[in-house]
Amino acid sequence: MTPRYPSAGPVEYHGEPRPSRAERYRDLAAGALGRPRRGTRRYYGPAAEAIRGLEPGIVIGHNAPVLPSMLDGSGHRTAIFIHNELMRTYSRFEARRVFGRADLIVCVSAWLAARTAAQLPSSIRARIRVVPNGVDTNQFRPRPMAASASSGPLRVIYVGRTIELKGPDVLLRAAAALSDLEVEYTIVGSPGFAREAALSAYERRLRELARAGRADVTFIPFVDRAGLPDLIRDADVMVVPSVRSEASGLTAGEGMASGLAIIASRVGGLPEVVGDAGILVEPNDPGALAEAIAAIATDRGRLRDLQVAARQRALVHDWDRAWSLFRRALDEL
Repeated sequence: MTPRYPSAGPVEYHGEPRPSRAERYRDLAAGALGRPRRGTRRYYGPAAEAIRGLEPGIVIGHNAPVLPSMLDGSGHRTAIFIHNELMRTYSRFEARRVFGRADLIVCVSAWLAARTAAQLPSSIRARIRVVPNGVDTNQFRPRPMAASASSGPLRVIYVGRTIELKGPDVLLRAAAALSDLEVEYTIVGSPGFAREAALSAYERRLRELARAGRADVTFIPFVDRAGLPDLIRDADVMVVPSVRSEASGLTAGEGMASGLAIIASRVGGLPEVVGDAGILVEPNDPGALAEAIAAIATDRGRLRDLQVAARQRALVHDWDRAWSLFRRALDEL
Protein backbone atom coordinates (compact mmCIF):
# COMPACT_ATOMS: atom_id res chain seq x y z
CA MET A 1 0.00 0.00 0.00
CA THR A 2 1.07 3.62 -0.53
CA PRO A 3 2.46 5.22 2.67
CA ARG A 4 0.15 7.91 4.01
CA TYR A 5 3.03 9.92 5.45
CA PRO A 6 6.13 10.54 3.26
CA SER A 7 8.23 11.06 6.40
CA ALA A 8 7.77 7.43 7.48
CA GLY A 9 9.00 4.22 5.90
CA PRO A 10 6.52 1.33 6.12
CA VAL A 11 7.53 -2.10 7.38
CA GLU A 12 5.39 -4.81 5.81
CA TYR A 13 4.53 -8.13 7.42
CA HIS A 14 1.92 -10.86 7.06
CA GLY A 15 -0.66 -10.09 9.70
CA GLU A 16 -3.06 -12.30 11.59
CA PRO A 17 -6.87 -11.94 11.63
CA ARG A 18 -8.30 -9.87 14.45
CA PRO A 19 -9.34 -11.85 17.52
CA SER A 20 -12.79 -13.35 17.16
CA ARG A 21 -15.57 -12.51 19.61
CA ALA A 22 -14.92 -15.82 21.39
CA GLU A 23 -11.20 -15.05 21.62
CA ARG A 24 -11.91 -11.62 23.05
CA TYR A 25 -14.08 -13.13 25.78
CA ARG A 26 -11.41 -15.71 26.55
CA ASP A 27 -8.80 -12.96 26.71
CA LEU A 28 -10.90 -10.99 29.20
CA ALA A 29 -11.23 -14.07 31.39
CA ALA A 30 -7.52 -14.86 31.10
CA GLY A 31 -6.56 -11.31 32.01
CA ALA A 32 -8.79 -11.40 35.09
CA LEU A 33 -6.96 -14.57 36.19
CA GLY A 34 -3.54 -13.01 35.62
CA ARG A 35 -2.84 -15.05 32.49
CA PRO A 36 -1.70 -13.82 29.05
CA ARG A 37 -4.33 -12.70 26.55
CA ARG A 38 -3.49 -15.27 23.91
CA GLY A 39 -5.82 -14.01 21.19
CA THR A 40 -4.37 -10.51 21.47
CA ARG A 41 -0.79 -11.81 21.52
CA ARG A 42 -1.49 -13.90 18.41
CA TYR A 43 -2.77 -10.83 16.59
CA TYR A 44 0.21 -8.65 17.51
CA GLY A 45 2.77 -11.47 17.12
CA PRO A 46 3.78 -10.79 13.48
CA ALA A 47 4.16 -7.05 14.14
CA ALA A 48 6.31 -7.71 17.21
CA GLU A 49 8.56 -10.06 15.24
CA ALA A 50 8.96 -7.50 12.46
CA ILE A 51 9.86 -4.81 14.99
CA ARG A 52 12.41 -7.07 16.68
CA GLY A 53 14.35 -7.14 13.44
CA LEU A 54 14.78 -3.37 13.40
CA GLU A 55 17.53 -1.30 14.95
CA PRO A 56 16.58 -0.52 18.59
CA GLY A 57 14.52 2.64 18.96
CA ILE A 58 11.25 3.84 20.45
CA VAL A 59 8.18 1.74 19.64
CA ILE A 60 4.77 3.37 20.09
CA GLY A 61 1.90 0.92 20.49
CA HIS A 62 -1.44 2.56 19.71
CA ASN A 63 -3.96 1.16 22.19
CA ALA A 64 -1.67 -1.89 22.41
CA PRO A 65 -0.70 -2.56 26.05
CA VAL A 66 0.43 -6.09 25.09
CA LEU A 67 3.26 -4.84 22.89
CA PRO A 68 5.86 -3.86 25.54
CA SER A 69 5.98 -7.38 27.04
CA MET A 70 6.27 -8.87 23.55
CA LEU A 71 9.36 -6.74 22.90
CA ASP A 72 11.22 -7.66 26.09
CA GLY A 73 14.91 -8.13 25.38
CA SER A 74 14.72 -6.46 21.95
CA GLY A 75 16.54 -3.29 22.98
CA HIS A 76 13.53 -1.13 22.07
CA ARG A 77 12.01 1.40 24.45
CA THR A 78 8.23 1.21 24.41
CA ALA A 79 5.35 3.67 24.74
CA ILE A 80 1.63 2.93 24.91
CA PHE A 81 -0.49 5.63 23.26
CA ILE A 82 -4.03 5.44 24.67
CA HIS A 83 -7.00 7.16 23.05
CA ASN A 84 -9.89 5.49 24.87
CA GLU A 85 -10.68 4.00 28.26
CA LEU A 86 -8.69 0.77 28.07
CA MET A 87 -8.71 0.32 31.83
CA ARG A 88 -12.34 -0.79 31.80
CA THR A 89 -11.15 -4.25 30.72
CA TYR A 90 -8.17 -4.53 33.11
CA SER A 91 -8.10 -5.50 36.75
CA ARG A 92 -5.68 -3.61 38.95
CA PHE A 93 -3.41 -6.65 39.06
CA GLU A 94 -3.31 -7.07 35.28
CA ALA A 95 -2.96 -3.33 34.67
CA ARG A 96 0.03 -3.18 36.99
CA ARG A 97 1.64 -6.17 35.28
CA VAL A 98 0.98 -5.11 31.68
CA PHE A 99 1.40 -1.34 31.84
CA GLY A 100 4.40 -1.71 34.10
CA ARG A 101 6.37 -3.06 31.12
CA ALA A 102 6.01 0.22 29.21
CA ASP A 103 8.55 3.02 29.50
CA LEU A 104 5.95 5.68 28.70
CA ILE A 105 2.14 5.91 28.78
CA VAL A 106 0.56 8.68 26.69
CA CYS A 107 -3.10 9.70 27.12
CA VAL A 108 -5.08 12.05 24.88
CA SER A 109 -6.68 13.99 27.75
CA ALA A 110 -6.13 14.77 31.41
CA TRP A 111 -9.44 13.02 32.10
CA LEU A 112 -8.20 9.81 30.48
CA ALA A 113 -4.85 10.12 32.26
CA ALA A 114 -6.64 10.32 35.61
CA ARG A 115 -8.80 7.28 34.80
CA THR A 116 -5.69 5.36 33.77
CA ALA A 117 -3.65 6.44 36.78
CA ALA A 118 -6.39 5.29 39.16
CA GLN A 119 -5.64 1.66 38.21
CA LEU A 120 -1.87 1.94 38.58
CA PRO A 121 0.61 2.23 41.46
CA SER A 122 2.45 5.54 41.90
CA SER A 123 5.67 4.17 40.38
CA ILE A 124 3.89 3.57 37.06
CA ARG A 125 1.71 6.68 37.23
CA ALA A 126 4.89 8.73 37.00
CA ARG A 127 5.29 7.51 33.40
CA ILE A 128 1.95 8.98 32.25
CA ARG A 129 1.99 12.03 29.99
CA VAL A 130 -0.92 13.92 28.41
CA VAL A 131 -0.75 14.70 24.70
CA PRO A 132 -4.10 16.07 23.45
CA ASN A 133 -5.21 15.30 19.92
CA GLY A 134 -4.06 17.84 17.39
CA VAL A 135 -6.12 19.16 14.50
CA ASP A 136 -5.04 19.77 10.92
CA THR A 137 -6.11 23.40 10.65
CA ASN A 138 -5.17 23.57 6.97
CA GLN A 139 -7.34 20.63 5.96
CA PHE A 140 -10.16 21.64 8.32
CA ARG A 141 -10.73 25.35 7.77
CA PRO A 142 -13.71 27.72 7.65
CA ARG A 143 -15.64 28.45 4.48
CA PRO A 144 -15.21 31.97 3.03
CA MET A 145 -16.78 34.75 5.05
CA ALA A 146 -19.16 35.55 2.20
CA ALA A 147 -20.68 32.07 2.56
CA SER A 148 -21.21 32.36 6.30
CA ALA A 149 -24.79 32.16 7.50
CA SER A 150 -26.30 35.46 8.60
CA SER A 151 -29.85 34.43 7.70
CA GLY A 152 -31.80 31.40 6.60
CA PRO A 153 -31.97 28.05 8.39
CA LEU A 154 -29.33 27.24 10.98
CA ARG A 155 -27.31 24.27 9.72
CA VAL A 156 -26.46 21.77 12.46
CA ILE A 157 -24.24 18.76 11.84
CA TYR A 158 -23.42 15.59 13.77
CA VAL A 159 -20.38 13.56 12.65
CA GLY A 160 -19.50 10.23 14.20
CA ARG A 161 -20.50 6.63 14.53
CA THR A 162 -24.25 6.23 14.67
CA ILE A 163 -24.27 4.25 17.90
CA GLU A 164 -26.11 4.92 21.15
CA LEU A 165 -23.16 6.03 23.29
CA LYS A 166 -22.39 8.82 20.77
CA GLY A 167 -25.90 10.24 21.33
CA PRO A 168 -27.28 11.14 17.88
CA ASP A 169 -30.73 10.19 19.22
CA VAL A 170 -30.33 12.89 21.89
CA LEU A 171 -29.83 15.43 19.11
CA LEU A 172 -32.95 14.25 17.29
CA ARG A 173 -35.01 14.41 20.49
CA ALA A 174 -33.79 17.98 20.96
CA ALA A 175 -34.70 18.75 17.33
CA ALA A 176 -38.28 17.60 17.96
CA ALA A 177 -38.63 20.35 20.55
CA LEU A 178 -37.49 23.03 18.09
CA SER A 179 -40.03 22.57 15.30
CA ASP A 180 -40.91 26.28 15.42
CA LEU A 181 -37.32 27.27 14.46
CA GLU A 182 -35.66 27.11 11.06
CA VAL A 183 -32.97 24.48 11.65
CA GLU A 184 -31.57 21.90 9.25
CA TYR A 185 -29.87 18.84 10.70
CA THR A 186 -27.34 16.53 9.03
CA ILE A 187 -26.38 13.21 10.64
CA VAL A 188 -23.15 11.87 9.14
CA GLY A 189 -21.92 8.39 9.98
CA SER A 190 -22.53 4.67 10.21
CA PRO A 191 -22.04 2.22 13.08
CA GLY A 192 -18.68 1.24 11.60
CA PHE A 193 -16.63 2.43 8.66
CA ALA A 194 -18.55 0.82 5.80
CA ARG A 195 -20.67 3.21 3.78
CA GLU A 196 -22.68 0.42 2.12
CA ALA A 197 -23.54 -1.45 5.32
CA ALA A 198 -27.22 -2.17 5.98
CA LEU A 199 -28.95 0.05 8.51
CA SER A 200 -28.71 -1.17 12.08
CA ALA A 201 -31.75 -1.33 14.37
CA TYR A 202 -30.50 1.83 16.10
CA GLU A 203 -30.16 3.68 12.78
CA ARG A 204 -33.72 2.73 11.85
CA ARG A 205 -34.82 4.11 15.19
CA LEU A 206 -33.01 7.39 14.43
CA ARG A 207 -34.99 7.75 11.22
CA GLU A 208 -38.23 7.08 13.12
CA LEU A 209 -37.30 9.80 15.61
CA ALA A 210 -36.64 12.24 12.77
CA ARG A 211 -40.04 11.51 11.19
CA ALA A 212 -41.89 11.68 14.49
CA GLY A 213 -40.23 14.96 15.45
CA ARG A 214 -40.96 16.47 12.03
CA ALA A 215 -37.43 17.87 11.90
CA ASP A 216 -35.57 18.64 8.67
CA VAL A 217 -32.97 15.86 8.89
CA THR A 218 -30.60 14.51 6.25
CA PHE A 219 -28.82 11.21 6.90
CA ILE A 220 -25.46 10.60 5.22
CA PRO A 221 -23.61 7.30 5.77
CA PHE A 222 -19.92 7.06 6.61
CA VAL A 223 -17.74 9.62 4.77
CA ASP A 224 -13.99 9.05 4.38
CA ARG A 225 -11.40 11.56 5.51
CA ALA A 226 -11.00 13.12 2.07
CA GLY A 227 -14.65 14.13 1.85
CA LEU A 228 -15.15 15.19 5.45
CA PRO A 229 -13.67 18.74 5.55
CA ASP A 230 -15.94 20.14 2.81
CA LEU A 231 -18.98 18.51 4.41
CA ILE A 232 -18.23 19.94 7.85
CA ARG A 233 -17.49 23.48 6.73
CA ASP A 234 -20.90 23.72 5.03
CA ALA A 235 -22.54 23.67 8.48
CA ASP A 236 -22.89 26.42 11.09
CA VAL A 237 -22.93 24.35 14.28
CA MET A 238 -21.48 20.98 15.25
CA VAL A 239 -23.16 19.03 18.02
CA VAL A 240 -21.19 16.34 19.89
CA PRO A 241 -23.89 14.77 22.11
CA SER A 242 -21.91 11.85 23.57
CA VAL A 243 -23.61 10.27 26.56
CA ARG A 244 -20.50 8.86 28.27
CA SER A 245 -16.76 8.16 28.17
CA GLU A 246 -15.57 10.45 25.39
CA ALA A 247 -11.82 10.39 25.97
CA SER A 248 -11.09 13.45 23.88
CA GLY A 249 -13.34 14.14 20.90
CA LEU A 250 -11.29 14.63 17.75
CA THR A 251 -14.46 15.43 15.80
CA ALA A 252 -15.12 18.41 18.05
CA GLY A 253 -11.63 19.72 17.32
CA GLU A 254 -12.17 19.32 13.59
CA GLY A 255 -15.47 21.18 13.81
CA MET A 256 -13.79 24.00 15.70
CA ALA A 257 -11.00 24.20 13.13
CA SER A 258 -13.68 24.42 10.43
CA GLY A 259 -15.11 27.51 12.12
CA LEU A 260 -18.27 25.90 13.49
CA ALA A 261 -19.87 26.82 16.78
CA ILE A 262 -19.61 23.78 19.07
CA ILE A 263 -22.20 22.35 21.42
CA ALA A 264 -20.86 19.31 23.28
CA SER A 265 -21.69 17.09 26.22
CA ARG A 266 -19.89 17.72 29.47
CA VAL A 267 -18.36 14.24 29.58
CA GLY A 268 -14.86 12.78 29.64
CA GLY A 269 -12.25 14.86 27.86
CA LEU A 270 -14.69 16.90 25.73
CA PRO A 271 -14.56 19.94 28.05
CA GLU A 272 -10.78 19.99 27.58
CA VAL A 273 -11.22 20.16 23.81
CA VAL A 274 -13.96 22.79 23.80
CA GLY A 275 -12.67 24.96 26.64
CA ASP A 276 -14.50 28.28 26.80
CA ALA A 277 -14.91 28.43 23.01
CA GLY A 278 -18.20 26.52 22.86
CA ILE A 279 -21.28 25.50 24.81
CA LEU A 280 -21.23 22.50 27.15
CA VAL A 281 -24.45 20.75 28.17
CA GLU A 282 -25.21 17.85 30.46
CA PRO A 283 -25.14 14.50 28.66
CA ASN A 284 -28.31 12.69 27.62
CA ASP A 285 -30.43 15.80 28.23
CA PRO A 286 -32.42 16.68 25.08
CA GLY A 287 -33.97 19.69 26.82
CA ALA A 288 -30.62 21.27 27.64
CA LEU A 289 -29.37 20.58 24.13
CA ALA A 290 -32.49 22.10 22.57
CA GLU A 291 -32.04 25.21 24.68
CA ALA A 292 -28.42 25.58 23.53
CA ILE A 293 -29.34 25.19 19.85
CA ALA A 294 -32.22 27.66 20.20
CA ALA A 295 -29.94 30.24 21.82
CA ILE A 296 -27.70 30.18 18.74
CA ALA A 297 -30.51 29.97 16.19
CA THR A 298 -32.12 33.13 17.57
CA ASP A 299 -28.90 35.13 18.01
CA ARG A 300 -26.69 35.12 14.92
CA GLY A 301 -24.27 37.51 16.60
CA ARG A 302 -23.59 34.93 19.28
CA LEU A 303 -23.28 32.26 16.58
CA ARG A 304 -20.57 34.27 14.86
CA ASP A 305 -18.74 34.94 18.15
CA LEU A 306 -18.68 31.21 18.93
CA GLN A 307 -17.46 30.37 15.43
CA VAL A 308 -14.57 32.82 15.69
CA ALA A 309 -13.65 31.59 19.18
CA ALA A 310 -13.73 27.98 18.00
CA ARG A 311 -11.37 28.61 15.11
CA GLN A 312 -8.97 30.58 17.31
CA ARG A 313 -8.84 27.80 19.89
CA ALA A 314 -8.23 25.20 17.18
CA LEU A 315 -5.30 27.20 15.82
CA VAL A 316 -3.69 27.09 19.25
CA HIS A 317 -4.33 23.34 19.56
CA ASP A 318 -3.11 22.24 16.14
CA TRP A 319 -0.86 19.35 15.11
CA ASP A 320 2.30 21.41 15.75
CA ARG A 321 1.35 21.73 19.42
CA ALA A 322 0.44 18.06 19.67
CA TRP A 323 3.72 17.00 18.07
CA SER A 324 5.71 19.34 20.32
CA LEU A 325 4.16 17.77 23.44
CA PHE A 326 4.59 14.25 22.06
CA ARG A 327 8.20 14.87 21.08
CA ARG A 328 8.91 16.24 24.55
CA ALA A 329 7.54 13.05 26.09
CA LEU A 330 9.56 10.86 23.74
CA ASP A 331 12.73 12.84 24.45
CA GLU A 332 12.43 11.80 28.10
CA LEU A 333 13.21 8.25 26.93
